[in-house]
Amino acid sequence: MSLDPPTYILSLQNNIRARPISWEGAVRAKTITDADLKKIKSIDKVRKEQRKQTIEADVGSFVALLLGGHGSPSIFEAAAKRQDITQYMLVLTGDLIEDSPSLSSALVQHPAPFKPFLPLLKAAPNVEDPIPLLTSSVLASLLSHALSQPSKSTSQTDEALPQIYTYLSALSKSSDAGLQDIAVQEYSAVLCSKKSRQIFWEQRQETLDPLIDILRAASGAARDQDSTLWSGGSNVRSVPEGGLAGGVGLQLLYHVLLVIWQLSFEGELLGDGLHDEHDIIILYTHLLRLSPKEKTTRLLLSTLLNLLTTNRSTLLPAAVLARLPSLLTTMKTRHLTDPDALEDLQALTELLDDYTKTQTTFDEYAAEINSGHLRWSPPHRNPTFWRENARRILEENKGELPRKLADILSKGWDNDKQVLAIGCNDVACLVKEVPEKRSQLERLGLKGRVMELMQEADESVRWESLRAVGEWLRYSFEGKSELPLR
Repeated sequence: MSLDPPTYILSLQNNIRARPISWEGAVRAKTITDADLKKIKSIDKVRKEQRKQTIEADVGSFVALLLGGHGSPSIFEAAAKRQDITQYMLVLTGDLIEDSPSLSSALVQHPAPFKPFLPLLKAAPNVEDPIPLLTSSVLASLLSHALSQPSKSTSQTDEALPQIYTYLSALSKSSDAGLQDIAVQEYSAVLCSKKSRQIFWEQRQETLDPLIDILRAASGAARDQDSTLWSGGSNVRSVPEGGLAGGVGLQLLYHVLLVIWQLSFEGELLGDGLHDEHDIIILYTHLLRLSPKEKTTRLLLSTLLNLLTTNRSTLLPAAVLARLPSLLTTMKTRHLTDPDALEDLQALTELLDDYTKTQTTFDEYAAEINSGHLRWSPPHRNPTFWRENARRILEENKGELPRKLADILSKGWDNDKQVLAIGCNDVACLVKEVPEKRSQLERLGLKGRVMELMQEADESVRWESLRAVGEWLRYSFEGKSELPLR
């Protein structure tokens, strides 16, 4: 998928093209050779068609000029001390790759196609340093070509990808949306193969985490404000003009969604990780609710479909918990016109309908506990649910659910205190319905934890913890033999 080049890069390239270069002085200083200069002048500042013909008449010599060969260094190695020439040649190389497919193919067949560029990519104190910026643009184009066709440079590609990912991750963390967009578009250019997506995922702390932060900002929920997502707090009317929350522009949002859509084709590899580390289904459901354009809606639907179809056992329960089925029903009234979006909407609806038909209230509760995040869903307040399922909750899979509940309650939840209140409610219900299993809960540390929570500043947490402790105290002076069996 071809995207328009980032405005930031275009402006920089146009500025460099307009600068005069003392080529003859460089020849006299033996920085470049006379033969190099003749090649450069034959393709510089000429019409695109003429440039293409000149290159195709002698592809090998232009490959040698840019990458070195036949005992001669590349122009970038020869002119390493001349930043003006390096910048100019990086811009010209980008133009040549775009204008001449035959040169692009020949470049990636070179034994070391990325060698002259990787040293130029080294991290600079200033992320706006033009040489690494221009280099990353050239490298992204070359890598895209190398990954989309058979080449001799597989090992070099595997070496280059982590380095460009590390550089682009620094741009993606910038507060400048222009630099972020450069990073995201260049990620997209190289995520065209299974291998490049796998390496991206391996470096996800560098590569993916900043992109998820952008999506969270767009959703109105920072990394430490999960309650916004879980409550479905925002609505379409809260979306600002020209973008979403957090100052995220529509174009940047679209490009970030495009990158994660490309990653979602490796759903089996990364679906569970996205769920565990980023609550991706909750986040995407919330973004889908807010989505201001069909092009963003299309990417959100397609990504959800890719992830849910490859991770049914883990992600379909999360989708139900996120209330995705009811949102999909609402979306059918939006009058979408994009055929791909409509097709994915229908496929998602059918997938979730088939799943929910087989689910019980216990399954819904277990999915919520396993998600690691609680909300006031219907089972928590339903006395019938607890009478029928409390023992099963405690005993199924050797007590897996109460262990998970203890893990949830062990956290502080500073930005979503209702999780603690709900957890205390559940402990109270378990003790009330199956009091002879109190010792099991005590061994998990739940009695001590709910007693600690009686000191919480949050009123709802104090109330629910007091109720849980009260259920414990009710039986504290009774012999175990006198406890009723349920």
